[in-house]
Amino acid sequence: MIKKFEQFLRKLLLFFLLSLSRRKKLSEQLPVIKKETKILFIRLNRIGDALVSTPLIELTKKKTGCIVYVLADKKNYFVFKNNPNIDELIVFEKGIKNFFNFKKFIKQEEIDVLVDLHDDVSTTVSFLIAIADCEYKLGLKKSNNEIYTHTVDRINSDSNHVIVRTSEISKLLGLNYSKDELQIGYYPKEENIQFAKEFIKSTFPKRKYLLGINLSAGSDARFWGVENFRSLLNELIRYDINILVFTDTKDYDKAQLIFDKKFIYPAIKDFDKFAAGILELDMLFSPDTSAIHIASIKRIPVFGLYVKYKTNDMIWSPYNTDFECVITEEPNLNNVTFEEVKKKFIPFLEKYLNVERNSKL
Repeated sequence: MIKKFEQFLRKLLLFFLLSLSRRKKLSEQLPVIKKETKILFIRLNRIGDALVSTPLIELTKKKTGCIVYVLADKKNYFVFKNNPNIDELIVFEKGIKNFFNFKKFIKQEEIDVLVDLHDDVSTTVSFLIAIADCEYKLGLKKSNNEIYTHTVDRINSDSNHVIVRTSEISKLLGLNYSKDELQIGYYPKEENIQFAKEFIKSTFPKRKYLLGINLSAGSDARFWGVENFRSLLNELIRYDINILVFTDTKDYDKAQLIFDKKFIYPAIKDFDKFAAGILELDMLFSPDTSAIHIASIKRIPVFGLYVKYKTNDMIWSPYNTDFECVITEEPNLNNVTFEEVKKKFIPFLEKYLNVERNSKL
């Protein structure tokens, strides 16, 4: 009952803010982005959401040289933390006081342009944009259009990658580019890059094709099951490859039931160290899109397990990267069998192993 009342109040407040926004005269002219222009990109929510937002942020910085701010939250700010294309990172925490702090920040910093990077309507973000005193407020065309000064059509989500959809906002920034220029921007600390290299070298003294198997995802619905992973390991034993396992804290005990502990990458609570390890792989097997997006930075081939439940949206596949996958339209991976995965994954793996052998001839 309390939760429903809170949702009602949020909707009522949003309606009030939208009403106020309708009274404001919209500027017909698009912003002219210069080196001194201050742009604040807003991207809250999860790690994957942050990662797919980085291509537009980096494109804007590289094309214009403007001053880039990013507003993130405590669940994803570390994705942006080491990015050289971001001049200032602000971590937003919910609370009435912080909404007013944000409004004050926009005025003090004299932010010229606000950019909402969200592909759908976020009540929190709508509040932030509506109360901000900023000349230009940009976003995709959605049901909350009134809070923006300019919007661009949200292209079909069933046939366009989420990175391409978000990057449509570039039209409002006057940017010209090719889709090949769009790339995930994530930059592990040098110390974690070295950690990953040294751990892999000490764990696998003999250099072989390195397959990474990531067990964990953002929800338990995307855990494929201990027996399935055991079957996969038994199938892979016949190949002359090294296998490195990635897992989150919640699945660590399960990982030890499947794999020898020494082959489990020790980055359970450190996303930066985790990402550094992914970037050292030759191929990734994963049910988690965050890991998949990290792999796409180096065009590492990916095999994904996807839950596409009650949605027509295109899956969050690795961008501009070779991949194969199994997709279920059920709410979890429970009925995705090992045989179903084997039928697709083994030929995908062998294709790259054959390339590896041929390159040594």
